[in-house]
Amino acid sequence: MRAFVLILLAALLNATTVAAAAEPVAQARDSLADRLATDLPSAINAELPNLSSPADLMLSKRDQYELGYSVMLQMRQQGKIFDDPETAEYIQQIGQRLASQSADGGGYFHYIPLRSNQINSFAVTGGWVFIFTGVITATHTESELAAVMAHETAHITQNHVARKLEESKRATMTSLAAMLGAVLLGALGGGGGQAIEGGIVASQGLAEQQQINYSRSVEEEADRVGIQYLAAAGFDPEAMADFFAQLMREQGMQDSWVPAMLEDHPVDRERVADARARAAQYPPVPDTSSPDYHLIKARVRVLTAPGAEDIQRQYAQKIAEGNHSLGTMYGDALALMQDEKAAQAVPILKKLIAQHGELHLLYSALGQAQAQAGEMERSLATFRLAMRLFPHNVPVTVRYAQTLMADGRNPQAHEILLDLFNNVDPTPDQIELTARAASAAGDLGDAYYYMGIYQTETGNLPLAARQYQLALATPHLTYVQRQRISANLRQVRDYLAKAHRERQRE
Repeated sequence: MRAFVLILLAALLNATTVAAAAEPVAQARDSLADRLATDLPSAINAELPNLSSPADLMLSKRDQYELGYSVMLQMRQQGKIFDDPETAEYIQQIGQRLASQSADGGGYFHYIPLRSNQINSFAVTGGWVFIFTGVITATHTESELAAVMAHETAHITQNHVARKLEESKRATMTSLAAMLGAVLLGALGGGGGQAIEGGIVASQGLAEQQQINYSRSVEEEADRVGIQYLAAAGFDPEAMADFFAQLMREQGMQDSWVPAMLEDHPVDRERVADARARAAQYPPVPDTSSPDYHLIKARVRVLTAPGAEDIQRQYAQKIAEGNHSLGTMYGDALALMQDEKAAQAVPILKKLIAQHGELHLLYSALGQAQAQAGEMERSLATFRLAMRLFPHNVPVTVRYAQTLMADGRNPQAHEILLDLFNNVDPTPDQIELTARAASAAGDLGDAYYYMGIYQTETGNLPLAARQYQLALATPHLTYVQRQRISANLRQVRDYLAKAHRERQRE
């Protein structure tokens, strides 16, 4: 069976359709639509090998990508992905800086932030790395964060995960995807202690409950290669040992560094010493933390704070004690915005921009604060300035589009999103935003079409087919639009029919 399609079929979501009245936005729309049509997940664009037989479970690069992609879908469908454009962009940039040091350049890597206060991270397969938000807030420097990501990157470049999964000869790709998803969901739910490792253990649903975990030699190799990536990317090679040691001190976990649900080898004093010895082979690097690191750390801290926690009071206390650092002031402004005190955040952010005018995160925050404070024209002016200073910046453009839509300027929002995503590959969330902007702008055909793309990207092929049907029923479609929508609908229907036939033969 084409296992990935079945994974998608199993992941049915309740989703709403998009409605409005229609008017096309010309060439930019056509260009983006053509790219999306050719960039659909390979479950739609390519034939997958028959992986139902255990004898066939040899993970090609495509298999590895699809397996990791299916795990990402599970995380998205469970609402576990930390849906914040600013954080997602930053994590991906750090990850690509590390992955580019690998032999093949690492262009296939995807670094995904997951919402959890657990100090944990996982490498799956095919370049998919999941970083818990707890890791971001637990680190003290950007190099420490990069060290965690470098370790997981090395697990993938050294094929550790794929090699271990291939030992599970009795498991199908569907079983492996369910297993990996169960592990991540369990960790996100707080099932155990803190962890830095990407150890994997089979879920109870596998027939033999076969354990797949990393050996000590594999962990040492991931440390060694990860430190190489750290140094080559300009980060402090000592950071890996520093973070290991920090967690040992702060958490007092001498015997186990993984959630109770996982079985893995401990990070102990010997491993810290080995990491320090390896780092000593490279020239020392001072603290290289970028301003963006301090902003993102504060951002994650505020946006993930428990509801009962008075996060704004904590930042106010820091300021009262004389802490006026960039991260503290930005965090205070975000906390004020969360407390519906945006008017108080505006002067803080203006002052920060006067001091750090090169940071796009400050402009998007100021624009949002001004809009929340009822200063809509000033907000839009701030975003227009940011768009000139940071062209095709994803967070700035997304926040600008959201503000335009809030002000009823939907055609303009639709246009700038199309322009952005003709230059930058959109995420599923950004495709959905484009669909909503098209709907609000009255472009019904595009709205349904992009929602079809969105449902395909998020694994709901039946609903994708329905969206394409609705798009085709829209009046006044151009010939190009109709041909494009029809082609996508045929692809989805063909795969659904094949999957149904193969399920009946099982």
